Amino acid sequence: MKVNTLLGILLFWLHVFALSPLQANEAAPLADDPVVEKRLQDISEELRCLVCQNESLAGSRAELAQDLRREIRSMIEAGQTDNEIKTFLVDRYGDFVLYRPPMRASTWLLWFGPFILLIAALLGLIGHLRHRARNVTTDDATLSDEQRQAAEALLNSSIDENPPR
Repeated sequence: MKVNTLLGILLFWLHVFALSPLQANEAAPLADDPVVEKRLQDISEELRCLVCQNESLAGSRAELAQDLRREIRSMIEAGQTDNEIKTFLVDRYGDFVLYRPPMRASTWLLWFGPFILLIAALLGLIGHLRHRARNVTTDDATLSDEQRQAAEALLNSSIDENPPR
């Protein structure tokens, strides 16, 4: 009796851990036409998943992403162009849905902000280095005879105390 129970538990866990991943829901194409699926893939690669935000719509497994892919597929089958589909999604969800937002006055900072920060940092670094170079003079590095004799005495005394091995 115990052997049968243990065998049943073992088979249950084997099914859960080994066989269930094989039966997981994969993103199976829903359209019979491979051209439609290719267009869907191309369009959804350019769109951001609204749930995951760091994934494309094509790679996301979120339910909203699946719904949006179904919507895009039906729009493709209805004969709409790629631009019409993207316009529909932008009207509904805003420019955020696009991985490459359009160049507008409201997105200039998004497009050019990193370059402006880089140039400002470089100009600041150059200004700092020039200011520092002006403040360091060669006169400060020159030793008087008295200071030079004291330094030589220190060096000679440390050599005498620590002979080379």
